[in-house]
Amino acid sequence: MGSSPSSKAFKFNDTDSDFHGVDFLPDSLSEVPDETGMRVNKKYSCLPAEEKGIHIINIRAIEDIGYDQHESTLLNSLSKNPDADCKYGLYFRDGKRKVDYILVYHYKKSSAGRTLTRRAQHNDAGARGAKQDPLPGKGVQMEMGESEPHTDCHEDDKRFRREEYEGNLVEAGLELEHDEDTKIHGVGFVKIHAPWNVLCREAEFLKLKMPTKKMYQINQTHGLLKKINSVLQKITEPIQPKVAEHKPQTVKRLSYPFSREKQHLFDLSDRDSFFDSKTRSTIVYEILKRTTCTKAKYSMGITSLLANGVYSAAYPLHDGDYEGENVEPNDRKLLCEEWASYGVFYKYQPIDLVRKYFGEKIGLYFAWLGVYTQMLIPASIVGIIVFLYGCATVDENIPSMEMCDQRNNITMCPLCDRTCSYWKMSSACATARASHLFDNPATVFFSVFMALWAATFMEHWKRKQMRLNYRWDLTGFEEEEEAVKAHPRAEYEAKVLEKSLRKEHKHKETDKEKLTWKDRFPAYLTNFVGIIFMVGLTFAIVFGVIIYRISTAAALAISATPSGRSSVRVTVTATAVIINLVVIIFLDEVYGCIARWLTQIEVPKTDKNFEERLIFKAFLLKFVNAYTPIFYVAFFKGRFVGRPGDYVYIFHSFRMEECAPGGCLMELCIQLSIIMLGKQLIQNNLFEIGIPKMKKFIRYMKLKRRRSLDHEEHMKKKQRYEVDYNLEPFSGLTPEYMEMIIQFGFVTLFVASFPLAPLFALLNNIIEIRLDAKKFVTELRRPVAVRAKDIGIWYNILRGIGKLAVIINAFVISFTSDFIPRLVYLYMYSENGTMHGFVNHTLSSFNVSDFQAGTAPNDPMELGYEVQICRYKDYREPPWSENKYDISKDFWAVLAARLAFVIVFQNLVMFMSDFVDWIIPDIPKDISQQIHKEKVLMVEVFMREEQGKLQMLETWKDKDKKKGENCNNHSPRLSLSHSGSLSSCHSYPVDV
Repeated sequence: MGSSPSSKAFKFNDTDSDFHGVDFLPDSLSEVPDETGMRVNKKYSCLPAEEKGIHIINIRAIEDIGYDQHESTLLNSLSKNPDADCKYGLYFRDGKRKVDYILVYHYKKSSAGRTLTRRAQHNDAGARGAKQDPLPGKGVQMEMGESEPHTDCHEDDKRFRREEYEGNLVEAGLELEHDEDTKIHGVGFVKIHAPWNVLCREAEFLKLKMPTKKMYQINQTHGLLKKINSVLQKITEPIQPKVAEHKPQTVKRLSYPFSREKQHLFDLSDRDSFFDSKTRSTIVYEILKRTTCTKAKYSMGITSLLANGVYSAAYPLHDGDYEGENVEPNDRKLLCEEWASYGVFYKYQPIDLVRKYFGEKIGLYFAWLGVYTQMLIPASIVGIIVFLYGCATVDENIPSMEMCDQRNNITMCPLCDRTCSYWKMSSACATARASHLFDNPATVFFSVFMALWAATFMEHWKRKQMRLNYRWDLTGFEEEEEAVKAHPRAEYEAKVLEKSLRKEHKHKETDKEKLTWKDRFPAYLTNFVGIIFMVGLTFAIVFGVIIYRISTAAALAISATPSGRSSVRVTVTATAVIINLVVIIFLDEVYGCIARWLTQIEVPKTDKNFEERLIFKAFLLKFVNAYTPIFYVAFFKGRFVGRPGDYVYIFHSFRMEECAPGGCLMELCIQLSIIMLGKQLIQNNLFEIGIPKMKKFIRYMKLKRRRSLDHEEHMKKKQRYEVDYNLEPFSGLTPEYMEMIIQFGFVTLFVASFPLAPLFALLNNIIEIRLDAKKFVTELRRPVAVRAKDIGIWYNILRGIGKLAVIINAFVISFTSDFIPRLVYLYMYSENGTMHGFVNHTLSSFNVSDFQAGTAPNDPMELGYEVQICRYKDYREPPWSENKYDISKDFWAVLAARLAFVIVFQNLVMFMSDFVDWIIPDIPKDISQQIHKEKVLMVEVFMREEQGKLQMLETWKDKDKKKGENCNNHSPRLSLSHSGSLSSCHSYPVDV
């Protein structure tokens, strides 16, 4: 039976016109019971009749065979609600076979299609007894042509491919059932069930570790550690999730890769629950990827069929509903209550249940996110202490007190040419006081602490990862083996086919084709040029914002009142950062799409290669996009300004920006805080909540419009696979990891300028965990479970950011803050060993008569007195010196101290990080002991088994000898006349 309602056909053998159909399904096969009771698949061809010469009939002829509407109605009225039997799509219509996977396809529905599909679903008994002589091929074509004058050749091609592919799936052992009588018009569903023998075969092939009957005691702590653990368990009991998987276990089942020959080792008392839904869907997906459809002259697995539109979706089902009064208990509902709810934000995550439902790869992501969030707690506490220390000592800070002292009467040089006038240093008092909150001696300590924190976090995660590997039976799992078994991507297969066809056209004999670097060279060149262009675009936008800051500062300086000019710098900085934030959020989405496109044109062979290349490109572009404005403020702003009378100009009219008298660290803090908080609030949370809600509302409105057209369909409860089809498809973990990695950079790279960054990251992540959990449980289709031992390339990126953070924080403390100049002044230039006079020491003098023509202030008397000497922040010789305005010796002394600090800080912190890495073992001692214990127990189990086999063989040999002696005692005539009995004397089935 074909999968399209417009041209459903059945095959009849010339010798046997009985139609055998188990479910009267469009799975292109019929199943015939053989003598042993096993079901044998009889495949019919999915090619058109003119190609194979097969006689087919149109499904519209079924009405002539005896399928009328009255019989169907009678059957429907006598039977129970079929949807209740199959638990609304979780099982086949027989209510026994569980749906392990769903394939979805679109078709063009004829006027009678829906009625015919309903009949097909409820008339299996009549189908088995019906007989019909095959009709000639020409008659078939005429009848099909009369009934369907507008047949779409493209749709027929898709239908033929589906028929062949589904036939191959049945040959692989899967069982299929179709449903086109759904609430979603024009959409058909193929339900797939993997029987027991297929599950066993594939579990052995995939080397899935399954729990055996053997149980052993987990090593328990003793003495003081046991008491501490018991106290901790009692204290943390209120924050533990109420799921069975999260309870501490004292015993564990010994796991072993599944083997059909050693089934007696495994506990098979309950076969239905031996393979859980996650494992069943993984096994079916492996078969779907491996099974091919050769209709298009080349191998097409499920990925290729999805890419070519033969199927529109493929996904495993959720376990059931997660909300409602009469919902049966299931893992999804439990996850929704104990994990995906904001009301349990204070609880630990049920990671084992997450892994059981979604697989190891997603389980590891949430485990890593939980460890990262947990480690942010001590970092936040220390950051708050550092910030409070700055608040407590702000009134004792001598440099800021000197800047705020009106009696100093320090006149500063203009901030811009002509339109800006001289100004008093005391007008920048607020900025100087605020700078001390983030630029104080505790900042250096905090930078060292965060570098060690990053190293400790990585080591803690490695140990946690090993515990999970042991608990999840992944200790013997090798990803290299998975890479060998990985199937090529659909785009790669299509590219190889295109290459093969080109060579065939040139009449060349070729072996199995593959893509070489020559084939990919245009894509590599496009990638290189594209990435350089995107990085250049980011720099150009940052440069444009710099121009905005310079021009806006000049404009505000003209229009502002003398009292309002002190706030010009903060206003310009805040507005420029908001512009940067909007641009960053917009370019983040653009760069994500561009990175995916650049990776697609490379045509990587496997999904793993594709993911790694995509991650590298996306991270590079998003890293540059997020941190370029911050790097500018930290390391370039105020460095290339020049001096009064010899300023550096952009476009011969705009002067380069200067830092505030208190330094650029305050502006760096404003820049970092607004970008970090804005990205987290808008991009990570608002977009993740708002966009899915909007998509869900649009889908709801579409469905409501359809329901209003069909009241009968509206009253009918939707099947599980229909509900899941309306959910968003799972698009991978790359976006989830990416936003956390960028946040990790904000927390570690510039933490010297913003000690509260870990606190805001912690608050964000508490919401982020539950937000992601809610998305996975309620808004996304259930992803296929993927086995993984670690978080992959993300771990290397984290280590790289941790190493880079040490270097960047060393330069921030040394060059951006005033920490080193203060130390140099305190120990080299201070007369009384205090910071008194530091501000005056950092300012150079300028004679206003040395201004270039046209750059002097238009209103030199704005302060009420004539200015002869103005001050500017730099280490230069005074105008009365022989080498006036040259760089002074103080500058070189401070520069030497800064470089020395960078070298000492970097090497010291790197050494301490490596020491932490060395002193903390990657594998916890108790886990290594448990793994060794498992190996010893497994050897004992097999040794006992071998001994049992030898004993049984010896016993059978003794029996054989006795039987042989008894048989030899018979007469020859008896032996000849009972040859069958004689042979049976020596025939014993040996089943170990």
